[in-house]
Amino acid sequence: MTAETAPTTQSTGSCCSPTGSCHGGGAADVQIEPTDSVTTVYEVKGMTCGHCEGAVSEEISALGGVTSVEAVAATGRVTVSSKAPLAEDAVRAAVDEAGYELVGRAA
Repeated sequence: MTAETAPTTQSTGSCCSPTGSCHGGGAADVQIEPTDSVTTVYEVKGMTCGHCEGAVSEEISALGGVTSVEAVAATGRVTVSSKAPLAEDAVRAAVDEAGYELVGRAA
């Protein structure tokens, strides 16, 4: 890979340019199936754009029992609905896999 095509990890933890900007925007919302569910809001550090939101949403939505994920870079909040409460270590591993840091449940 060349420097132009190689993925870069910025010191901010972002997938974007050094200034934290990226093309696109808005919240990434992954809806798997409608159902009665448990909703938990997490704080994730390092998201700066729509691509970041999508990466986090994709990884968390792959966890068993997850029915929807909405990540919002502007607030650093990720809202997860699931059929049952999720183990925080599983959510942390998914966020880590996406390249970001799970701070914990939002207050």
